[in-house]
Amino acid sequence: MLSAAATHVLAIAVLITLGAALIGLLVSVYRRFPFTPLQTTAYLLNLLLTRVLWRARVSGPLPVAPGQGAVVVCNHRSPIDPCFIGITTRRVVHWMIAKEFWSNPLLAWFFRLAESIPVSRAGIDTAATKAAIRYVQRGDVVGLFPEGRINNTHRLLLPGRPGAALIALKARARVIPCYIEGAPYDGTIWGVFFMWAKVRVKIGQPIDLAPYYGQEKDRQVLELLTKRFLTEIAALAGVQDFQPELAGRFYRPA
Repeated sequence: MLSAAATHVLAIAVLITLGAALIGLLVSVYRRFPFTPLQTTAYLLNLLLTRVLWRARVSGPLPVAPGQGAVVVCNHRSPIDPCFIGITTRRVVHWMIAKEFWSNPLLAWFFRLAESIPVSRAGIDTAATKAAIRYVQRGDVVGLFPEGRINNTHRLLLPGRPGAALIALKARARVIPCYIEGAPYDGTIWGVFFMWAKVRVKIGQPIDLAPYYGQEKDRQVLELLTKRFLTEIAALAGVQDFQPELAGRFYRPA
């Protein structure tokens, strides 16, 4: 039989071996993701929440090649909608987030970690728009909600804003429509983390805007493309005859 000292040494050796194996496993896992360690941790936590708590299922990966810039447009039913798009790709999606949400220190820290873009909802935020264009031009993905705010009405989609069309045209990038069904929301930011849900994410085909390059100053082109984005999102929801509307100064009553 082993002496007490030998048993103690053996136990320490086993713990060291297990610790080294765990560290090796973590390093192996983290190397699979093109993120910083903190971003990888956030990604894995998001994957756990979306897949287990909210039972999210996606129709497929985001159709963006490595190093290819793109603009994602999506309906907006919950403050955690970006979380569901996040599981469709292993790339950072730079979401344009309303500035008022950055006033919360915890949220602001998370937004910075996610490399989000603070944006004013009062008209077109030039600084935020330029930042988004730079991201896309360098081969990154930027996400926007054309509705501009959370849709807590019975309407399928709220009137759209032209930001996504402007950014995509300036950056000369494709636009990918997405539709999220069943995202939880109780009217608060934190309440969603205590709600079960059954979420479905549908990814559309990229929209090639090449025929409109160089026309980003044409209001009619921005209107046309914004309506098309909304129509494509509605089609993913199964509504083929959706009649899109425009918001703000772009809005024109039927």
